Amino acid sequence: MNNYGFKIVWVALMTALLSACSACRKPTVQPANSSPTGKALPTPKRITKLGSIEINNQRITLDNFKGKVVVLDFYATWCEPCRAETPHLVKLQQQYSNQGLQVIGLNVGGEDDRDKVPAYAKEFLIQYPLGFPDDDFADQYLSDNQNIPQSFLFDRNGTLVKRFIGYDEGAGAELERLIQGALASNSSVTQSGK
Repeated sequence: MNNYGFKIVWVALMTALLSACSACRKPTVQPANSSPTGKALPTPKRITKLGSIEINNQRITLDNFKGKVVVLDFYATWCEPCRAETPHLVKLQQQYSNQGLQVIGLNVGGEDDRDKVPAYAKEFLIQYPLGFPDDDFADQYLSDNQNIPQSFLFDRNGTLVKRFIGYDEGAGAELERLIQGALASNSSVTQSGK
């Protein structure tokens, strides 16, 4: 290969590498009181009744989980940070479900990703519900930032505790600490929400 051909191949490879890495962002944790930018819908401060999610071929709203501490996790099976986060969510659900925690995984990976969800659940031994948000529901939570994974922690009253964008061990530890606090501070509310 001549010198010119080598330069073209090198530039093409570097462009591909930089494009791939631009999608990888350092995970951040965004406090619940952060302001959205642009014309995006504001992040809901309470569990919203707008839209629904499909779980086990049934459309439900988050009212079905009233009285529980809820983690809404937006993910895709092809997303490497999502794959890193999932074992932690599985552990949290196992550890705190009897105290009133409910993790809900919501796949936003597109139509091609829907068929991969059962294998993903099996691979990670997921025991919490996995579903698919309708467009209104997804827009309500992700319109200002569509990076995934994103997790929203709500207390038993449906109030947003914190929004997490991305995942690393620090974010995972903070999520667990906030779950413990939400479970403890709402212990007077029954787990059934009655």
